Amino acid sequence: MSNELLLSLLVIIPLVSGLVSQFFASKWLTLLISATGVMITAAFGAVAIHRTITQGTIFGLSDWLFLDPLSAFHLAVLLMVFGLSSLFSIRYFGEELEHSYLTLSQIRTFSGLWTPAMAAMILVLISNNLGIMWVGMEATTLLTSFLICVHMTRESLEAMWKYLLICSVGIAFAFLGTLLLRLAAKDLPLDPNQALLWTNLMANTKSLAPALIKAAFIFALVGYGTKAGLAPMHTWLPDAHSKAPSPVSAIFSGFMLNAALYCIMRFVPIVEATTGNTGWSLRLLTGFGLFSILLASTFILHQHDLKRLLAYCSVEHIGIITLGFGIGGAGTYAALFHTLNHSLSKTLSFFAAGRLGQVYGTYKMDRMAGSVKISPIWGLGIFASLLALIGVVPFSVFMSEFQILKAAVDGERVGVVILFLLGISTVFVGILRHALSIAWGKPGEYVDSASINWLDRLLVAAPLIVLLVLGLWMPQPLHSLMRQAAAVIHNTHDIGDAP
Repeated sequence: MSNELLLSLLVIIPLVSGLVSQFFASKWLTLLISATGVMITAAFGAVAIHRTITQGTIFGLSDWLFLDPLSAFHLAVLLMVFGLSSLFSIRYFGEELEHSYLTLSQIRTFSGLWTPAMAAMILVLISNNLGIMWVGMEATTLLTSFLICVHMTRESLEAMWKYLLICSVGIAFAFLGTLLLRLAAKDLPLDPNQALLWTNLMANTKSLAPALIKAAFIFALVGYGTKAGLAPMHTWLPDAHSKAPSPVSAIFSGFMLNAALYCIMRFVPIVEATTGNTGWSLRLLTGFGLFSILLASTFILHQHDLKRLLAYCSVEHIGIITLGFGIGGAGTYAALFHTLNHSLSKTLSFFAAGRLGQVYGTYKMDRMAGSVKISPIWGLGIFASLLALIGVVPFSVFMSEFQILKAAVDGERVGVVILFLLGISTVFVGILRHALSIAWGKPGEYVDSASINWLDRLLVAAPLIVLLVLGLWMPQPLHSLMRQAAAVIHNTHDIGDAP
């Protein structure tokens, strides 16, 4: 199979799956068609990632599509998050189907948007053309907004419109950044159809106008940063994450935020190469990262709803990832590692929160106490995932946070070290208090049975095993891929000082 066909199929298969799912009258079959489309896409995605690792960057459609180590790493994370979330959607919505809480129309809405949303995120990752990358990110906004209100309530509709309006404004800023980038490249000796290709821009950075490139980055940072949930542009995130069905919350936090941050990372090497590697863009990332961590830590202390707690935790971790990118060097490698760790941890935590919410009939943490006794698998799942999110040893989140801290110390960034430690320490205390109560407190009343099957055990065990293994041992292929991905951001052959 040619690389061109392979890359095209990564977008076509989930689109077709979403369309096909609309032609079945069976709720279960509609749901299964959607999950099957994700799994088939994951298989082709694995082939594409393997080719990138073994052959280097692959291209398609006149170089408008490509997969390099940076996009291959993010594609691997996307496939894991969507694969697990699709399995969980069968369990989560299956529980509601058994009680006739969902109509065929609602299931069709979910299935018809679920895989196309995946296609849009994949398009973001494999687009060499930065204009098409923007189109893909805008498509994620339009498609995922209606996933928020699969359960139609006043609160979910309000969250959907808040998400749609705020993120659309943000994406408009990103569009202006893309236009400014095109304006900066207007004098390049390139075909106009090739002028926004990332590879061409990187090959001609000395001919770009530095002032326009800086302005483009500011617009892109604010625009895509809104979609990534960076503070203070994060205000849509707590409502959208908490009101969406849990499988949707999982892909929001587990990958969609990463996709927006990925877009920013495509701008960073262009800015740094154009401005002489002065670290100008990295300082902006450091500032936004620290502010997000500190703001999230303040709000986490005062949360009473489990899903809103996890939403603010997403703001914190996106801040940590952004901070790692801003520190640069080994911090970039650690930020990529943290991207993977956070995605797995947050995916599991939203799974557990969603299932326990069905058991208890609420997400109020004071009424979810004693979950380990009521539902042992999911109670342990939420407890372990919260411990992972706050960086408890031996989970791999601790390792990536430690590596970011070490990179800051090695760079003699004293202020960064102090503020980073202050933020994550506050979060540690705030979340641990809730985790202990939810897992081991006096059991409260529940409204649903706590039945457990093999799929529950798989969905809890798989992410936890990976998080534990990565906390103790780093597989060489993953290590190599993250080093190469970090080198793409730094525009070098190898970052050299990565752990």
